[in-house]
Amino acid sequence: MPQTNRKNCTRVLLVDDHPLVRDALRRAFAREPSLGVCGEAEDREGTMAAIKASKPDLAIVDLRLKDSDGMQLIRDIHDRHPGMLTLVLSMYDEELYAERAIRAGASGYISKLETPEKILQAVQTVLSGDIYWSQRAAAQVASKAARSVRRAEGSAGNVLSERELEVFELIGSGAGTTAIAAILGISASTVETYRARIRQKRSLGDAEQLLQAAIRWNVAKGQCCQLPSGQTSTGKTKHKT
Repeated sequence: MPQTNRKNCTRVLLVDDHPLVRDALRRAFAREPSLGVCGEAEDREGTMAAIKASKPDLAIVDLRLKDSDGMQLIRDIHDRHPGMLTLVLSMYDEELYAERAIRAGASGYISKLETPEKILQAVQTVLSGDIYWSQRAAAQVASKAARSVRRAEGSAGNVLSERELEVFELIGSGAGTTAIAAILGISASTVETYRARIRQKRSLGDAEQLLQAAIRWNVAKGQCCQLPSGQTSTGKTKHKT
C-alpha cells in the first residue's frame, strides 16, 4: 500500500494479520484529515521494517499476529522507539489484557467490537497524551489499587500494637530514635525496643527496610511524611526567630 500523501498529519501504522481489519481501519482514517495511514504489517518483522521505512507516529497493534506475539511487539516498539505511540486493538478480553498491555508500553487498549467512531476517539485520546481504556477496565485497575492499599494497611495495622504503630508511623515521617522518644515521652532505649519488635513482626531485615516499609505505610494512609509541628528529626523543638 502506498504511503499517505497528506501533509502535517499523524502517521499511523496498521498492524493486524487480517486484511479486512486493516482495510476497515484505512477507510475510517481516510475520513479524518488529521490522520494518514503510512504503512501496514501482519507480523513483527514486517512491523519493524515498516517503522524504519515510514517512521509512524502511532501503531495500532493487534495482540494476535501472524507468527508473532503482539504483546512482545509492543515491548519491542517501546524499547527501540520510545517516542512512538501504540494503541492495542484486539478481540482479547480487556479485563485480562488491558493492564498488561499498558505495562508493556501501550498507550491504550480498545476492543475490535467497538464502532469506528469509538476507535477514532481512542486514537485521539492517545495522541493527546492520555491513556485510553474503557470505563470497565479503568474501574478494574482502580479497584485493584484500592485492594493493594488495604492490604498494605492491614499488614501493619493487624500485627502491631497501638504504641508500635505510633512508632512505625513516626519512623515513616522521618523521625529518628531521639525525636520519637521526645514526641512520645519515652526513653530512647524503649524506642529501640519498639523498633526491634516492629522489624520482627513485619519480617524486616534491617533499618533501611524498616524505614521504607514505614514510608509506604504512611503513603498508603495518605499521611504526609512530616513530623509533628515544632519537632525536628533529632527531637529538638524548632524555635521561631
